[in-house]
Amino acid sequence: MSKQLLQKQADTIRFLAADMVQKANSGHPGAPMGMADIATVLSSHLNLNPSNDKWLNRDRLVFSGGHATGLVYSLLHLWGFDVNLADMREFRQHNSRTPGHPEYGHTHGVEITTGPLGQGIANAVGFAMASKYAQNVLGKDVINHNVYCLCGDGDLQEGISYEACSMAGHLNLDNLVVIYDSNEITIEGDTSIAWSENVKKRFQAINFEVFEIDGHNFDQIDKAIVAAKASDKPALIIANTAIGKGAATLEGSHHTHGAPLGEDEIKASKVKAGFDPEETFVVPYDIKGAFDKLIQGVEAENAWNESLSDETKAKIEQLQNPDFDAIKYPEFEVGTKVATRGSNHKILNAIAQAVPGFLGGSADLAPSNKTELANMGDFPNGRNVHFGIREHAMAAMTNAMNLYGLFRVFSATFFVFSDYLKPSARIAALASIPQHFVWTHDSIGVGEDGPTHQPIEHLSQFRALPNFYVFRPADANENVDSWKVAFKMNAPTAFVCSRQDLEVLKKEKAYGDVSNGGYLLKERENATVTIMASGSEVSLALKAACQLDKDGIKANIVSVPCFDLLLEQDKEYISKIIKPSTKVFAVEAARGLEYYKFADEVFGMDSFGASGPAGELFKEFGFTVESLVERVKNEL
Repeated sequence: MSKQLLQKQADTIRFLAADMVQKANSGHPGAPMGMADIATVLSSHLNLNPSNDKWLNRDRLVFSGGHATGLVYSLLHLWGFDVNLADMREFRQHNSRTPGHPEYGHTHGVEITTGPLGQGIANAVGFAMASKYAQNVLGKDVINHNVYCLCGDGDLQEGISYEACSMAGHLNLDNLVVIYDSNEITIEGDTSIAWSENVKKRFQAINFEVFEIDGHNFDQIDKAIVAAKASDKPALIIANTAIGKGAATLEGSHHTHGAPLGEDEIKASKVKAGFDPEETFVVPYDIKGAFDKLIQGVEAENAWNESLSDETKAKIEQLQNPDFDAIKYPEFEVGTKVATRGSNHKILNAIAQAVPGFLGGSADLAPSNKTELANMGDFPNGRNVHFGIREHAMAAMTNAMNLYGLFRVFSATFFVFSDYLKPSARIAALASIPQHFVWTHDSIGVGEDGPTHQPIEHLSQFRALPNFYVFRPADANENVDSWKVAFKMNAPTAFVCSRQDLEVLKKEKAYGDVSNGGYLLKERENATVTIMASGSEVSLALKAACQLDKDGIKANIVSVPCFDLLLEQDKEYISKIIKPSTKVFAVEAARGLEYYKFADEVFGMDSFGASGPAGELFKEFGFTVESLVERVKNEL
């Protein structure tokens, strides 16, 4: 391919991006213009099929710098995805298909929602991990695509990127190619004001093969990509570029990062490149043909499909369409005691036995989280993923593994450390990624580890997150029912489990079920009180109600395994489980302020807890039968 054509292709990308930002009067032209040469050459290496964006063996391209959407949408349009020039003219406008940061499921061809810097690098590592495991399950002749990630200075400064790349190096993910747009510019100016590390040495130290090139030299870009694909290690290509490349007077300036260039600057830039300065959103016919992936993509997918044996097709079908109804869940005897982290361990193993694409792991806490899948080996050959102490990257990597197309993947840690992965959990909710989060040690029941490890506000935090469903089961059987509900949802779910043993309760329910988020567990005739609770506090509420009954006070008990689902119930259902004639109390060994949606009074935590045996702490903070009875009587 001639360099003249390559230059015209790159300039077309530059001016599409500049025109988008200018028309919207909002956005980031600098990065797309600086990466246009890289994107042009990379395009010739990508194996994509725009007519089927779910083709399993396609290359995955992740734009970690999600703000560089001018580049994303330009490429999607040029390749043949369902993004047209009219969409690009509506860039960053309300209800457009071209929002300010690319969103999975919203814009055709976007592999995953990245958004916050660094997320995309972890996502790319997750895709590469899923691909490696798929190779082990289906064979390297079946799965042989690559995963590419375009990132910038900001992505590499975020801690999540180091966590993820360290994991990639440890697992030797030779199917991963990270292309680093090293323009040495961030919003505040030159990167030297806050950053001075040697990126090449950092990545060499974590087992990456590193290539350094001129990011505007087509030959160097091509050779580096060829070498990176052939490497037996994960690869980093450091591409030295000028931000805003091609801008008439602003090339290399941080002013091109997050603001329109201005009409005069764009016109002068187009004149300099031999483009008509009066035309906008122009894609010459020969340029569209040079980028277009439609014919090539269909041919590649057809050839791949024809190469598959009937046995392989059956395996893929089974992985893509798991039969969750085939799970034989464990049974738990009423009256016995088991921590919900313990019952969860049995549940996870039952799921794994029935669902071949079910895998996951913990952030170095499997023995405490109880998440080991027995006799199923270690990743990437087996299904136990050892994420190491990398909570944030773990969640982002697992997001991508769940979107790969074959697997259902869980991640786990202590509930208090969900703080470290909140941004990735939020992305999972935003993009409706069905990741399962397992969070144990759910309350002051953590005990001796003290207030630094007692998750007081975390239930409230995640219950406030839209499209995110937090299950805090009262016992082992409610835990089973919670998983059954979770598998029917196209959204992230979290299982918040106890460290301490909880009594297995009778299965009888007065009205409603776990699928409603909350249900009437115990009903008394002529009740004047309703007590709502979740998790370990449900048993406490039941016992307190029995004592209140002896004192002449009738109390109904509402178990709330999933507050988020309860909020979705209609008024008629709510009135049947929470009788309008009763005074409503909620009890939770956490902050619990969200219960004021339904309750008159909330008995929760107003401190961070303390260090000591769990039993003593429950007594100190008022979570005993005697204390709860007294508090209810006082309020009445």
